[in-house]
Parts: sequence; C-alpha cells; structure tokens
Amino acid sequence: MRVLLISYDNYSYIHEFPLGLAYIASALRNVGHEVEIYNQDVFHYTAPHLTDYLNRCRFDVVGLGFVAGYWQYRKFLEISNSINSSRYRPIYILGGHGPSPEPEYFLKKGSTDVAVIGEGETIIVNLLDALEHKKNLSSVKGIAYVDDGKVTITQRQEPINDLDSVPLPVWDLFPMDYYSLIRYPKMENKDRCFPVITSRGCPFRCSFCYRMMEGLRARSTESVIEEIDILKRDHNINYIAFHDELFMSSPKRIIEMCQALIKAKPNIKWYCDGRLNYAKPKILKLMRKAGCVFINYGIEAMDDRVLSLMNKKLTTKQIVDGIEATLTEGISPGLNIIFGNIGDSERTLQKDVGFLLKYDDHAQLRTIRPVTPYPGCDLYYYAIEKGLLKDVADFYENKHTNSDLLSVNFTDLPDDKFHQLLYNANKALLTNYYNHQLEKMISTAERLYLGNASFRGYRQT
Repeated sequence: MRVLLISYDNYSYIHEFPLGLAYIASALRNVGHEVEIYNQDVFHYTAPHLTDYLNRCRFDVVGLGFVAGYWQYRKFLEISNSINSSRYRPIYILGGHGPSPEPEYFLKKGSTDVAVIGEGETIIVNLLDALEHKKNLSSVKGIAYVDDGKVTITQRQEPINDLDSVPLPVWDLFPMDYYSLIRYPKMENKDRCFPVITSRGCPFRCSFCYRMMEGLRARSTESVIEEIDILKRDHNINYIAFHDELFMSSPKRIIEMCQALIKAKPNIKWYCDGRLNYAKPKILKLMRKAGCVFINYGIEAMDDRVLSLMNKKLTTKQIVDGIEATLTEGISPGLNIIFGNIGDSERTLQKDVGFLLKYDDHAQLRTIRPVTPYPGCDLYYYAIEKGLLKDVADFYENKHTNSDLLSVNFTDLPDDKFHQLLYNANKALLTNYYNHQLEKMISTAERLYLGNASFRGYRQT
C-alpha cells in the first residue's frame, strides 16, 4: 500500500526529529509497503498544500501521530480538515499519546477511520494487512475504528518485550541535515545532534504523567552502540540526545549503558532525562566519563508535601543533593518545575523560584509552567472526579488553550492571583537569565579590547 506519514509543523526554526514516525515508517517498509514522509515541519506547508498534495499524489493510507498538547490538538483539527477535503481521501489513521486515552473523541472530531492505541510498530503492520486484504478490523489488536457510525475498541496489543527485534528507524526518508541542527546545552556550532532511545517506559507513576504500559523495557547495549555508530558513520553525528522517557531508570541500567559507551569509545557528547534519587557522585562520574554533558531533571516542586501528593517518589533533600553533585561533576542540570499541583501555594512557588535562581548555571532558559492534567493521567481523572473538568472535550475545547496558562486550577488561589504570581516568578527567572547573558557578552568585549583576539563577533555565529 502507498502510505503518507505526516510530520506536522509547530513553527520551530529547527524541529525535533520525529523518531516515532521513523519507527513506524521502518516497520511498514520492512514488510513491503511504500512509505513517504510529508515534511510540513521542515517546509512549513500550509493546510491547502496538504489537500492539493493528496489530490495530486494518490495514497491508500495517510497517518498522523501526536501528543496531547493544545498546539498539537489544533494541528490535528487543521490537518484532519485538509485530509477530509481531498478528492481522493485515503484511509486516515491516528496514533500517539494524544488520541490513545480517548480514541472515540478523536475519531469523531477528526472524521478519522482508525486510531492506533499503544506501541505502533506491531499494530500498524497488522492493521495495514487487514486493510489490504479486506479483513475484519475486529481481528486487529490495539485499535479503535468507526463502523457504521459506531466506534469499536479492540483488545490491547501486548507490548514489544524484545526491543532489539524492532527495526531501526528509517533515516533515508528524512532530511537528516535539517534535523541534526537541533541545539541542546553544551553544544558547539560544529556539533550535529540526533535522538536515540535505549528503552521504553518508566518504572514510576507521577500523577501528571500518562503512559499506557507499566514498567520499563530496555534495548541491549549492543544494539544502541550499533545505532550510534551508524549515525556517526553515515551522518556525522557527534551529539546524541537520549530520548528515553527516563534514561536514568536504575543504577544498574545507567552503569550498564555508560560502561558500554566507554568501551565502544564512540567519542560523542550526550544528554538524557534523569532522576535525582539516582544522581549520586559515583554514578555521575561514570556518566561524565561516558560523554554526558547535560541531564534534564524532572524536579516538579521544591516542597516535600507537594512531591508526595504527586507521587513523585522524591524528596527536596534528594533534589538538592543530586543537583549539587551534578554541578560538581561538571554536568549541566536541566531544572524543570511545574506550579499548580495539589498542595501548591504562594509559599511553595517562592521556594521553587529561590531554588532555580540558586542552582541555574545558565545553560538553558528555564521558566515555570502550570501543571496540566493531560487526558489519561491520574490528575486528569482526579479533576473530573472533583468537578474541575467535565471531559476530554472540555479539556481541549475550553480549558487547555496554552501550556503557560492554567487549564485546571488545583490550588486555593484565584485564577488571576495564580497568573500574577506565575508572571512575577517568570519575570525574575527571565531577568536573571538575560542579565547573565548581558554580563557575559560585556566581559567578552572587555577581554577583546585587552588583547584577546579569539573573539568571533557580537552577533551569533
């Protein structure tokens, strides 16, 4: 079958490589389907362009995957309209964490044919086999589909336990030179970056996080090293963004991956998402030796009660100890905090801001966003139970209009007071960051005129 997979535009200058889409494309091509990528992200194609493209280039299937954000939801509506307006409308399939927890809503809202629920590589192959050979879709696990106006949800597909059996992402269908220009902390202009995942899942269950499968499944270190070697050899990649949901999932796994990297000597820099209860000096020293330069930590709050209520399984002491150990080892920490959790108040926000100002190494601009109860997470169902949210339609159509604004207020603060406090907090963080950048540039200029000829200009290079 001829399949068009859409990589949607979020108006970034450089977009993240759509790794999930590349895995789906690989699975389909591996069984003989003809796959093409529609790079709206790279070329900023308009909505009418997609309709015209579908009219000119006939496809059997068109696929779109997305996560549960306000921007992604609106792109889904726009893209659905473009697809449904086409003269030779293909079978329209959805996937990703956006539609998975509430597939019926998305099927009806986008006039979509099928939604893939869960890990897509096995499901999409079985689905296209059923479509191509006119089989009953009820035989396909892990989907929701519309039949005579009625939505049917089939039995869940079992997770892929042997991740080494999943074909590597296809890269030749994508403009690799474009995606490799994405920037992360501790990168130089000459660096070329690309994402890799070493595992799927997470052993924790924070109240604000949605996932369909429990636990964690890991690839072998040999398969990870093989992928990195290919990216280095064929695409000159020297900075790896490990896009696991949680790379630092256990001390054993961290040590295993770092030792494999040290042994293989790929000579790369890398970043990952981490947990501060595992950020111990011995672990961090090994990570630094293996090439780690940045760890993005989910801190979420600097109050023990709030952390407990969100089921973070973390304490403020562990946070402070872990951040200080990370900085001591010369690794830059990403400090992520969300405000508006159950138990949050003006006092807890002050602690959040004080922490960020104290430990900010200015490697990244950091601001605080409100917590958002995305459909599927525990906080979403809590909001519905407490009457703070009606349903998925209420969330997307009325409440979640911007990631930096309240969607649901879980605090005792009035909404206007909440936003005023958040404005003041982010004003302090923005001022601190840009004052540092100004001082840094002025210091550089001073050194220039004292004889340091290494200066490359006031403008960005």
